[in-house]
Amino acid sequence: MADTRIRLGMVGGGEGAFIGAVHRIAARLDDAYVLVAGALSASPEKAKRSAEAIGLAPERSYPDFRMMARAEAARADRIEAVSIVTPNHMHAAIAEAFLETGVHIICDKPLAATLEEARRLRDKARASGLIFATTYNYSGYPLIRHGRAMVRGGELGTIRIVQVEYPQDWLAAPIETTGQKQAEWRTDPARAGAGGCIGDIGTHAYQLAHFVTGMAPEQILAEVTTFVPGRRLDDNVQILLRYANGARGALWASQVAPGNDNGLRLRVFGEKGGLEWSQEEPNRLLWSPLGEAPRLVRRGTAVMNADGQRINRIPSGHPEGYLEAFATIYTEVAAAIVARRTGAPIDPAVTFPSVEDGFAGVAMVDAALRSNAAGGIWVVPER
Repeated sequence: MADTRIRLGMVGGGEGAFIGAVHRIAARLDDAYVLVAGALSASPEKAKRSAEAIGLAPERSYPDFRMMARAEAARADRIEAVSIVTPNHMHAAIAEAFLETGVHIICDKPLAATLEEARRLRDKARASGLIFATTYNYSGYPLIRHGRAMVRGGELGTIRIVQVEYPQDWLAAPIETTGQKQAEWRTDPARAGAGGCIGDIGTHAYQLAHFVTGMAPEQILAEVTTFVPGRRLDDNVQILLRYANGARGALWASQVAPGNDNGLRLRVFGEKGGLEWSQEEPNRLLWSPLGEAPRLVRRGTAVMNADGQRINRIPSGHPEGYLEAFATIYTEVAAAIVARRTGAPIDPAVTFPSVEDGFAGVAMVDAALRSNAAGGIWVVPER
């Protein structure tokens, strides 16, 4: 039988790269893709070794992404989608090269290193008509989908307060000076962009709050701090959020908070009740109706609504986590690509972070840095 899986390429993600392996696992988990080509490193030798290690055919292992885009466009079995898992400064050029050859894009966040790049890329993606996903993977958890549906269904009433935080501690010491690869590029303005912690994990927190509430702040006020001496980018950010409906919010992201591994946490409070969810305990969501005892919603149980059940894979008591949430994004994108193959409409239930979400994240970073540079004033993010 013909293989109907989506033919996937990858740029970046070679040996020593954490996120490339995560993307490959996510793409394989629901068996919707087959990885057939790659330019896995800026070093041709490392790209070749990396391709051999994961079983790519030698003729489809390329020394750079431009050669890959041209060569794949000329093949009858060309790639249909490409995963971009490089440092931030490469995202825009790679995405543009593959958009020009008609390839769907799955791009790691943040979308680009600068607001100008992000705007140009968003506009090109819009004009292309191609699928363009930004992998804000935390929106792939079943209980996040459950909470989102509760907000949309009015169960919380009018939203009043949004609190989101994302503390880590892995950059509490200057490990970028020791040769640690992930720390080196994430604290380098030339590769990470103008934002450090704010771009790396602050954008995740910002997107998650928007995904669940459906609200984007009209104004933000930020204090951006670098605590580790000699570090060139921020490692802590605190942001106040103002919403059009009168709601207020706060976002804190830090990579210098000892005792925190990956503490992404979201709390949303409305006039009728509140929700609380933690990424480190993702199979539980606390629902607190006003005037009633709080209720624990467990992933996989009958009380989880249709939006959560739709992407649930296994029964309750068997933990689903980071890799499964990441795979949900890939599988939702696959459904959209398959619909495009046949000309069928995309199922309205299918949802994933798009190029628009990617742009919003970069615009938040830009606005926060402008606010901080002006001494902490209210700033309107670019749209």
